[in-house]
Amino acid sequence: MTVDLGTDILAALEAGTVRAAEPDSVAPGGWRVRPDVKAAILERFRDRTTQEWSVGPFTFRDRAALAPRDLAGGEWRIVPGGTSVRSGAHLEPGVVVMPPSYVNVGAWIGADTMVDSHVLVGSCAQIGSRVHLAAGVLIGGVLEPPGARPVIVEDDAFVGAAVVLLDGVLVGRGAVLGAGVTLTGTSRLYDLAEERVLVGTVDEPLAVPAGAVVIPGTRTLRGGFAAEHGLAAATAIIVKRRDAGTDARVALEEALR
Repeated sequence: MTVDLGTDILAALEAGTVRAAEPDSVAPGGWRVRPDVKAAILERFRDRTTQEWSVGPFTFRDRAALAPRDLAGGEWRIVPGGTSVRSGAHLEPGVVVMPPSYVNVGAWIGADTMVDSHVLVGSCAQIGSRVHLAAGVLIGGVLEPPGARPVIVEDDAFVGAAVVLLDGVLVGRGAVLGAGVTLTGTSRLYDLAEERVLVGTVDEPLAVPAGAVVIPGTRTLRGGFAAEHGLAAATAIIVKRRDAGTDARVALEEALR
């Protein structure tokens, strides 16, 4: 159903009353994309007027319709040092953002999630509760086409340092991505545990299974030239499902939250 969100779209997104994508058990991958919400965000970009704002010690100049958020008084912790959160981004209670980081319009970040240093949470990305986005993580954004699924990281996932997630990848609940993993919507993900290959498409982007433990790896390229030069391509590999040992390695000290 299309909803007329009018000029209140940014306020509605910030309040969490609407989302660019919503959990839906009967939708593909368990998520329903809201093209009307994304279209309403895109409409804000039509105004090319720029404006300056001062937020704390920083000065910003951006589209007049997309001001930086004033984060004072919220139930979150934004550590000093250069973080910026754009209007239209939703932060649940208990979110911690380490500097410098950037959260773009339409993003949703769930309760008690840790956004570590040098992290980008792109437009309309959906990040669950109790997630840890480690240092240098890049979560790609997507506004168009409006029907495209944004990057989604479900509850209790751990996303290791310098991981890159793009083009509508869905990371299932409790999954663990090791440092340096790169996944796009059309990536191949090799599952050693179940001896299968998971492949994403433009229409149905890759979904990492719940509880999967993923590490970066390589696969040998075919052909005489590749063999002559020992060429291999980077890939991602599921090595096991999350267990107590994994939990211990990725646990975040409660004091840090």
